Amino acid sequence: MLDNFSEIKVESAVEKIIKQIRSLITSGQVKSGDRLPPERKLAEKLGVSRTHVRDAIRKLEFYGILRTLPQSGTVVAGIGITALEGLITDVLQLEKSDFTSLVETRVILETNAAKLAAERRTVEGLIAIEKALDAYELKIKSNKSAVEEDLMFHLKIAEASKNEVLKSLMLVITPDILKNFIQYNVCDDKDMDNRVLEEHRAILQHISDGDGEAASQAMANHLNDILAFSKNMK
Repeated sequence: MLDNFSEIKVESAVEKIIKQIRSLITSGQVKSGDRLPPERKLAEKLGVSRTHVRDAIRKLEFYGILRTLPQSGTVVAGIGITALEGLITDVLQLEKSDFTSLVETRVILETNAAKLAAERRTVEGLIAIEKALDAYELKIKSNKSAVEEDLMFHLKIAEASKNEVLKSLMLVITPDILKNFIQYNVCDDKDMDNRVLEEHRAILQHISDGDGEAASQAMANHLNDILAFSKNMK
């Protein structure tokens, strides 16, 4: 009899926000060009944090369902309903991604981001990466969680790659990575902090030197532990 039952999937806040937006658009209550309320007001109305609203909007923006325009806020893009439903299904599928898939995707994106960052480095980009590294070092020396600072270091490398699509993909998966890091206590091992710091410094040095291949390999080595960790969870 047990085989007749199926696992119940509990929806996340982000999934529920995406589904509400889908329902409003497909029902015609919200049309192409309509502007969404500000994040703060949406969060208050939905009873969720602004982070949840921001994550949902970011994913819908990446898929072209929403657009953020200067001085106009976030508006609904002109997409056919059939295409829209398929796209939103893809977004919700992404929300259910397993940790290993997220890490594998991260490795693909970040090894290439490091390579491009080295090849396209600028003074401004190097300064931004160094500041992120300094913030990470400050947190670990204060014996505080540095998960967000760690991911910011990686995002700054993605920015330095000068590839907007690559950076956007990183922004799409980062909230899910952060959620899983916290859920599985990935960064709670204080003994690893100094080693991670040295690995970060090595990556930055290769980028600064303009050595794309070395930067890419250093990034792959850096992410190898978390990749192994994710695979051992299965």
